[in-house]
Amino acid sequence: MHAQVSHRSTCRLCESPRVELVVELEPIPLSENYCPDAETGLAAARYPVDLYMCADCGHVQQLDVVDSKSLWDGYTYQSKDAGGMPEHFNQIARKLIDSYTPSGGSLVIDIGSNDGSLLRPFRDAGYRVLGIDPARQIAKLATSTGIETLPELISLPLAKRIRSERGPAAIVCMFNAFAHADNMGEVAESIRSMLADDGIFVFEAQYLLDIIDRMLIATVFHEHMSHHSLKPLVGFFDRHGLKLIDVERVPIQHGSLVGVAQLKSGRRLEAPSVRQLLDLETQRQLDQISTLRRFSESIQRLRQRTTTLVADWKRKGITVAGYGAARSCPTLISQLGLTGSIEFIFDDHSQKVGRYTSGDGILIVPTAELCRRMPKYTFILAWVHATRIIEANAEYLRRGGHFVVLCPEAKIISSEGAVAI
Repeated sequence: MHAQVSHRSTCRLCESPRVELVVELEPIPLSENYCPDAETGLAAARYPVDLYMCADCGHVQQLDVVDSKSLWDGYTYQSKDAGGMPEHFNQIARKLIDSYTPSGGSLVIDIGSNDGSLLRPFRDAGYRVLGIDPARQIAKLATSTGIETLPELISLPLAKRIRSERGPAAIVCMFNAFAHADNMGEVAESIRSMLADDGIFVFEAQYLLDIIDRMLIATVFHEHMSHHSLKPLVGFFDRHGLKLIDVERVPIQHGSLVGVAQLKSGRRLEAPSVRQLLDLETQRQLDQISTLRRFSESIQRLRQRTTTLVADWKRKGITVAGYGAARSCPTLISQLGLTGSIEFIFDDHSQKVGRYTSGDGILIVPTAELCRRMPKYTFILAWVHATRIIEANAEYLRRGGHFVVLCPEAKIISSEGAVAI
């Protein structure tokens, strides 16, 4: 499959043409795209994921945009399968209901709703819910479980239709998908169109400061077009008739931002958290190109260390494997010098086992094979779940195996402990 790719020349948030390349990365194949044989996998196309910073507003983003059909057709990720995500969504829903007390039976919309995990607790609390998600199979599955989901990309015409047919929304959510949209201006206008006068927009996205501080290079793939920080978002919301009123850093995905916005005419006051985080970003120079260039240098140093390690292991005939055919898999393999080194990847997803990775042609085998095949070193590619994977495979470590963790700290773990790479 060959995707359509366009390269935008302006900032996604403020439309400034002053965008500078700050982190040059290896092109990668599409994630969540698995092939019937190794030959097809190896022949898969690769597309750029370089990072740019807007010199005017400070927004960090990818400017190479893959067409939505290629990204979302056949998409396999489901929120319910991600460790801790349903519990996180339950807590978010409860907190929003308690803090903003939307009227019973009012409408809650989730853009990029996936399998409906975020909407389910709202529905169970008596609210009307509606999901919007372009991954058709997952949207169909969500609808079949009682969470009505429109299999579409959000657009202003769709937003106006929803408002006309269902009335205004008390809450509009956009979790993770807030980093997935290229047409951010239209997204903001769509949100504003759907919101009730006293409604709130709630978003969650991985936070640029955590990405830099914790070397979360695995968060960079084609779906993640934006790597959000607060300062650019404040101006962006303001230009589209919205006002950011609260923000919180949360540990999900090793460092994310949950923000709440309302219409500019809304009556709620801005929480102190907004100014506090803006001050931190100023202190850390998060809107400076030099900060991102230092991040790029850190990635290159890690790449040199992992490349040297793997080359030494392969020279000695040591078997190297991967664990977790996750969305971050192509990024970690491509950016950290693992191409051609991993012999197989352990995973239990029914749509992945027995197939081959796109770009590298690596066979995916069941996790039950780990202790039978006993690779000496196994890179944890599903990095978000590293702790759980290590705990669940203590026998592999006892028998002399080693897990290699790349994010958020690079280390080799054995039965005797951890050693930094």
